[in-house]
Amino acid sequence: MQLKRHHLLLIGLLLFFFGIQFRMVDSFTLNDRSSHFVAAQLGDSGGQQQSLWQNALARKVVQPPRWLGLALMSIGSVLTLKSLAMRGHGHAD
Repeated sequence: MQLKRHHLLLIGLLLFFFGIQFRMVDSFTLNDRSSHFVAAQLGDSGGQQQSLWQNALARKVVQPPRWLGLALMSIGSVLTLKSLAMRGHGHAD
């Protein structure tokens, strides 16, 4: 399947906005279910410890690298510009 203009535009914009999101936040705190899933997949027992103040599992904190936001914004902007440069459906060759 070949990517059409609107597919490429959507992918580019989504990557660009995810890049902005990664640049604006320092860390993400996962909920209990996601923390348990990540701990099970990585074999990490640190997320399984009970908190002293709560009867809940400790939540995982994910800190994405700083360069990830810039990389996603760069790739998203290139794909968006590429989609805008492509011909539309109504044009003849």
